[in-house]
Amino acid sequence: MRRDQLEHAIRTACQIIGHPAVIIVGSQAILGSFGEDELPVEATMSVEVDVLPISDNNTVTAELADLIEGVAGEWSPFEEQHGFSIDGVDLDTAVLPAGWRDRLVRVQNTNTAAPSGRPQFIGWCLEPEDLCVAKLCAHREKDLNFVRALHAAGLVSAIVIADRLGQVDARHQQAAAVALRWMASLPAAVGTTSPDKPAPGMDAAGPSWERVTGRIDGSAQERRTPPRSQPPPGRYPGR
Repeated sequence: MRRDQLEHAIRTACQIIGHPAVIIVGSQAILGSFGEDELPVEATMSVEVDVLPISDNNTVTAELADLIEGVAGEWSPFEEQHGFSIDGVDLDTAVLPAGWRDRLVRVQNTNTAAPSGRPQFIGWCLEPEDLCVAKLCAHREKDLNFVRALHAAGLVSAIVIADRLGQVDARHQQAAAVALRWMASLPAAVGTTSPDKPAPGMDAAGPSWERVTGRIDGSAQERRTPPRSQPPPGRYPGR
């Protein structure tokens, strides 16, 4: 997929449900942070955009997601015409770390606007490392390939991802532990000689893997990183 297709999906999803903004939680959320020319091919192979409607409760969110799916989902006339589909999802679809809402990346421009030019709808995309957490907890082959490719290209930090895996909800800690073991096997990212570059605000050495993985057992200190964007207004399901 391309960035302009993501913007088209944002506009369409908002128009379908009559909302000013949606959240992009699938792999194409990466296009909120990088252009397609900056990304490895594995990161843009998907031809579907996973859209999370913003609502006060997950029941309403699921109903809105079904509406999006019915109009623009797989095998729909929309997909046939435009070459990609929009899949509505609810908050149970992705496993995300604490604070993910504060790091969402805003996509809003003339291409997300209604035909009249107003309003310009908003797509709030998962920040890259938060997206990788969701992918690693899902742990399908395509998800692992996605994370591996981003890391190999030096576009995400393994240290930040590992730290955030320790911040998922308690019921997902087993999946996070499996993901951490997989992360430990990653080779050095492009342009580096160590397993990873330091995260923002950290010294060059960074925490040891024992410290990072120890967060699953609550034995390591939490490290906070500055948000990359302003959070969207309003409430979220499950907040």
